[in-house]
Amino acid sequence: MKMPLPKLQAMILYFCENTDSKFLGKTKLMKLFYFSDFGHVKQYGSPITFDTYTKFAKGPIPSVILNLVDEASEDIDSSVLAEVIDIEKPQGIDMCRILARRKLTDDDIKLFTPSELKIMKNVCERFRHKNTEYIVEASHEEAPWKKSKMYQTIPYTYATLDPDCEANKEEIELALS
Repeated sequence: MKMPLPKLQAMILYFCENTDSKFLGKTKLMKLFYFSDFGHVKQYGSPITFDTYTKFAKGPIPSVILNLVDEASEDIDSSVLAEVIDIEKPQGIDMCRILARRKLTDDDIKLFTPSELKIMKNVCERFRHKNTEYIVEASHEEAPWKKSKMYQTIPYTYATLDPDCEANKEEIELALS
């Protein structure tokens, strides 16, 4: 993943502040990253995080980001995400709720390009009050998930198979090289 840690932390904070916290669990967070990365690919030809996505039953999962969130859920204090999130495990609910430990700052916002902020804003508006099942189903409607095989890497170039993609395969491949 080419994204620096401060930018990843800022992106998580952005999602925490711009979606309903009662619905922001680990699975929904992974889908917010997916829709942001692939949305940016579709409009601008390159992802935001450059993470590697894998197809799972509940939709595309960013590998490095998932590992970081998993580490945080096991031991938040030694996690690289400890500065920005808490992970709450409500009793009786099969969900790890992601909560911000601090506010998103102007310095955090400066880590993003205008196009990245635009995409993240659109993703958050689309899924702000939606639950995990809703966003999982939405990810299943995307060509990258449909075209990929289970447990295999999802190529960013599969975004070109969706009708709303404005970039072409060559532009995406160039951005990834």
